[in-house]
Amino acid sequence: MDFERIEVRPIAGALGAEIAGVDLAADLDNSAMAEIRQAFFDHAVVFFLDQQLTPEQHIAFARRFGEIDINKFFEQLEGYPEIAQVRKEPLDTQNIGGGWHTDHSYDAAPAMGSMLYARELPALGGDTLFASMYAAYEALSPGMRRMLAGLRAVHSGARAFGPDAHANNAGREAQFKLSEIALAEVEHPVVCTHPDTGRKYLYVNGGFTLRFSEMTEAESLPLLLFLYRHAARPEFTCRYRWQPGTLAFWDNRCTQHFAVNDYHGERRLLHRITIAGAPPIAGAAAA
Repeated sequence: MDFERIEVRPIAGALGAEIAGVDLAADLDNSAMAEIRQAFFDHAVVFFLDQQLTPEQHIAFARRFGEIDINKFFEQLEGYPEIAQVRKEPLDTQNIGGGWHTDHSYDAAPAMGSMLYARELPALGGDTLFASMYAAYEALSPGMRRMLAGLRAVHSGARAFGPDAHANNAGREAQFKLSEIALAEVEHPVVCTHPDTGRKYLYVNGGFTLRFSEMTEAESLPLLLFLYRHAARPEFTCRYRWQPGTLAFWDNRCTQHFAVNDYHGERRLLHRITIAGAPPIAGAAAA
């Protein structure tokens, strides 16, 4: 697509693009929003540069894409329950999001997307990696795709947010709210079809996938470990170095991400809004 209202600069082969020439604090018209949506679908994660947003403006832009899913476990910004704080303090040893995962895959209707806005950044480090689950699926052999086509996987927030997940709060000032509600389990197809692009993608992640449906964790583990390693192959990823005022918007349905914890002794604060989605659509059986 030729863009007239925004400038789109891809940053890697598999996914990711920077968007310049747009002020998200403004009341964007339908034409500009249509181009932003297309860039989002084309690149799976987009980065808006040089933004100056109040919490109200961040929320207003997010609502242009759907209802906001208020996170049950994250520390919220005072006065703005829609905004979760992704925060690491100078004395912390552990960050938030330091492993490959897909936001909210533990929900029956997982999040459509997440918007993360840079408020305070370390001098160096604190990059975020993103991986394309389109590319991960498309690189699988035909035999593997046929085998995965009929499988479903069980997802849960238990390891991260369950009542016994105290280790996940160790070494970090921003504490998750541990709760029994995180023990709920949901099933999603392992291979899904994106409702807007029609492309198939792989939908398992090391943060929240427990096992395959009707299998034990021990039986599931070898194949899941292969899929986790496969999904993080370098050629499927991009690495983004945050700049002050950058807002990232990624498609949770067809990406994973990983926050790099390499800035000990410095503060990093980002504000995240999660946009509600729908249950994943199973991919058709492979030919």
